Amino acid sequence: MFRTRHSITLLFNANKVYDRHVIEGVGSYLQSSNVDWNVYLEEDLLARLHSIEGWGADGIIADFDNMTIQSAVKDLAIPIVGVGGSYQDGADYPDVPYVATDNYELIKSAYEHLKSKGLERFAFYGLPKNQNHRWAAEREEAILKLCQKDGYDCSVYRGQSTHPATWQCSMNNLSEWLQTLPNPVGIISVTDARARHLLQACDQLEKLVPDQISIVGIDDDEVARNLSRISLSSVTQGCFEMGFQAAKLLHRRIENPKLKNKIVTVPPIGVRQRQSSDFKALQDPYVIQAMHFIRQHACRGIKVEQVLDFVGISRSNLEVRFKQERGHSIHHELHQEKLDKACQLLATPNLKTQEVAVSSGYPSLQYMYAVFKKHFNQTPKEYRERLPPF
Repeated sequence: MFRTRHSITLLFNANKVYDRHVIEGVGSYLQSSNVDWNVYLEEDLLARLHSIEGWGADGIIADFDNMTIQSAVKDLAIPIVGVGGSYQDGADYPDVPYVATDNYELIKSAYEHLKSKGLERFAFYGLPKNQNHRWAAEREEAILKLCQKDGYDCSVYRGQSTHPATWQCSMNNLSEWLQTLPNPVGIISVTDARARHLLQACDQLEKLVPDQISIVGIDDDEVARNLSRISLSSVTQGCFEMGFQAAKLLHRRIENPKLKNKIVTVPPIGVRQRQSSDFKALQDPYVIQAMHFIRQHACRGIKVEQVLDFVGISRSNLEVRFKQERGHSIHHELHQEKLDKACQLLATPNLKTQEVAVSSGYPSLQYMYAVFKKHFNQTPKEYRERLPPF
């Protein structure tokens, strides 16, 4: 006996990293279950939503953070599963099976990460309020509650929606806000894209990241984190699991249309720590300057002499200050920065070890192999093979 084949439509923006991972999760459920679905991903969905009744779908999984999509599908007489952000007020959830990223836990992960670094001043860079940014408002509310609970103040700046015509004005306003913040301060950005604004503004203002301003984004977007000289710490959402759970809910609803609506909340995976939040409570201004220069240029193969030229004091003077503040030499700091970068890049499966060596500032692949054998008693390839899945 043949199973019924169903036509399933996914209403997501495949250009967004969040949506792509949700789609991957849906695909994983298809591969691991016995459903027989023809899945259609509408490439220009917003342009054709007015005729959605004629698409002939047997079920839909849709981005319910987008109110245009949510409104378009609300009266359809077919099974629908929504995917979007969580809400602290249960009345805000739509009347369909729903899978949510836990906005409160996303912010809590970033906040606890910054607190663990010894930071006691916090700020939040969000988005202007509108109906499609309800998830951003939830994240803003979460950081305010967390700070209030611990007795900390939290400065909030929403800024403007960025467009080419308003970009410079938006960045000027952001820079003005950053200059009002006490240092050191930990800033949680509502997304990685907004976190990049912070990194660029700090660079223009010559604010030292992370020594004066530590930054954590949300999404762990590979494109966003590689577009700045300072690598971005970020909270990884459980988007893949969200897609898997959404497909599971739709499968159940198709099999039994009378099932009650269910809300599944998916927690974040965790914080990927990188340079932007690697805060250590340094006091010496010369060491702070040196550390900032090393973080930006160590992987370009710089030597101790170039650090000294940047700071402008003698080697013996800076070495003494480094030993007092960091517990080791300038050379060791340069070595550790390159090694940390190599370890981070080896976690990216599609990068060849030769590319890792070049990007980490090693003069040759053989030199990087020698460093790894001395430090880990492993080759870079062996190190990569033993990395746990994140």
